[in-house]
Amino acid sequence: MQTERRYDTQTPEEIDAGVLEAIDYVYPGRVTEVEYSYPEFTSVCPWTGLADFGTVTIRYVPDRRLVELKSLKYYLHSFRNVGILQEHVPGRILDDLSALLHPVRMEIHARFNSRGGLDTTAVVRYEAPTQR
Repeated sequence: MQTERRYDTQTPEEIDAGVLEAIDYVYPGRVTEVEYSYPEFTSVCPWTGLADFGTVTIRYVPDRRLVELKSLKYYLHSFRNVGILQEHVPGRILDDLSALLHPVRMEIHARFNSRGGLDTTAVVRYEAPTQR
């Protein structure tokens, strides 16, 4: 009897931040909150390789750039076979998107479906330093 099974996973280095593209936001200085929801997010457990399913919500106030939506979809899909802890997912997304967009503020919610009777929701926030 086999007591431990593991499926192959990719490493976080396989997340394709290079696919992300920015487009100009033509209303700089206007406080507009943009929200994207991706209810088909998947990644895998780094220890077992079992799939984690969830919804990722990205909420931000742009400064001068918006994320191009097709590139965002490809980026989020690149997590599909990556072994990453659920709690690390929103931090990685925040790092990649804030580096690309330099938003006024940004918040990433990652809400994962139940596994083993536990639900996980992780939230991370960014706010640009104030100009002096």
